[in-house]
Amino acid sequence: MKRDTSPTAAFQPAAPRGIVEGLVYVFERVMPDPFVLSICLTFVVAVLALLIAPTGNVPTLLDSWYTGTFGILAFALQMILILALYAIAEAPIVQRGLRALAAHAQSACARCAAGGVRRDRAWLNWGLGLIVGALLSREIARRVHVDFAWLVAGSYSAWSICNSGLSSSIALSQASHGNALNLVEKATGHVVPLAETIFAPFVFIPTVLVVVVMTAIFIKMHPKSDNVVAFCDAGDANDDTSSADPHARSSDGTATFASRLERSMLGTLLLLVLGVGYLAMEWRENKFDLDINTTILIFLLIGLALQRTPIAYANAIRRAARQTGSMLLQYPVYGGIMGIMKGTGLASMIAKAFVTIATPATLPVWSYLSSLIITLLVPSAGGHWAVQGPFVLPAAISLHASVPRTAMGVAMAENVSNMLQPFWAVPIVAIAGIRIQRVMGYTAVTFAVSLVIYAAALWLVH
Repeated sequence: MKRDTSPTAAFQPAAPRGIVEGLVYVFERVMPDPFVLSICLTFVVAVLALLIAPTGNVPTLLDSWYTGTFGILAFALQMILILALYAIAEAPIVQRGLRALAAHAQSACARCAAGGVRRDRAWLNWGLGLIVGALLSREIARRVHVDFAWLVAGSYSAWSICNSGLSSSIALSQASHGNALNLVEKATGHVVPLAETIFAPFVFIPTVLVVVVMTAIFIKMHPKSDNVVAFCDAGDANDDTSSADPHARSSDGTATFASRLERSMLGTLLLLVLGVGYLAMEWRENKFDLDINTTILIFLLIGLALQRTPIAYANAIRRAARQTGSMLLQYPVYGGIMGIMKGTGLASMIAKAFVTIATPATLPVWSYLSSLIITLLVPSAGGHWAVQGPFVLPAAISLHASVPRTAMGVAMAENVSNMLQPFWAVPIVAIAGIRIQRVMGYTAVTFAVSLVIYAAALWLVH
């Protein structure tokens, strides 16, 4: 029995029948809205900081919270701008491409194969994995009777390998001479090449295993037909973009200067010249590199080119912007959490606790386990590394443990914890147009499986 429902509408699921359905059932009833969850986490972190942190006094806590809250605003805007990539999906040529790709997904195996493609994109670049997964999920769900939350969860599960790929901030920073986060170089004078991190067997083998194993598991755990909640594309039906074009016609029916300017490609061409010119100059003077800002810029330029006119692009962004409200609230709150964790010394205390009981053989695993905890509260790889790195790396050097393995233990745990931390899931569920609770019920399975695979690889693969 098919049950279509709006992605944003409340859903009352049937009683759970199995482990996976039970997880989905529990998450829908226990997990609050991500903004409310971020407030709850703030309370927990604040209490812990006051009770056990080295400098957990009220003035330090308040100052750290304020600094973190407003220190994350640039990053928050970056995440919101990612939603501007939605404008690319609305371009006619992209719509045709997505429809052609989605048309091949006519079975559970084909849908999961598409999920494997999205994992390839996540390994290449975390932003590509995030956006392609959401957009392709919508197109597949329009054509195939499939549980939409399951499909989106499969897309987001691609993030279980992104910190082991070519956009891993920890691996890239340790391989970059003079990088501010290259803590290995600061401590030893040497950089760590990618051959010793993301291409090393202890990272590459579990990354491949996670892709293969989770693809098979997702095929098996698709809900039974009577529990399927299909996609309902009602989001844009009532969207009135004409209100954004009040000067389209004058009283005598002729086009106005304003409407002609809005529909002129000159504005688009100007921005394209500026953007492409900057990228060409930057990549000519320095080596080719994709960070978060250049990735966003590239997709903004692509969206402009595909939409052709400024008003078409503005209307597409206006539709995407309806999804950003929750993000606007959540990221500053998480910034406050990160500020408290770092400013009061709570994060460093957690890292030190694991380091003190480590041996040369076990330090990478203890680094991994401590990172699992810290990531749930500091869900930013760069910020996380800045907190945990200064404690695990000196320990690795003094114990003569593997520095690359210890550093990547932190990164691999980021992969795992992101499956339970909604911080990074917010953009993909916003683009897809679905409530996050049902999605997290499925990604909890990815968390459990990848947790074991990455831990075993750190311990056993050499």
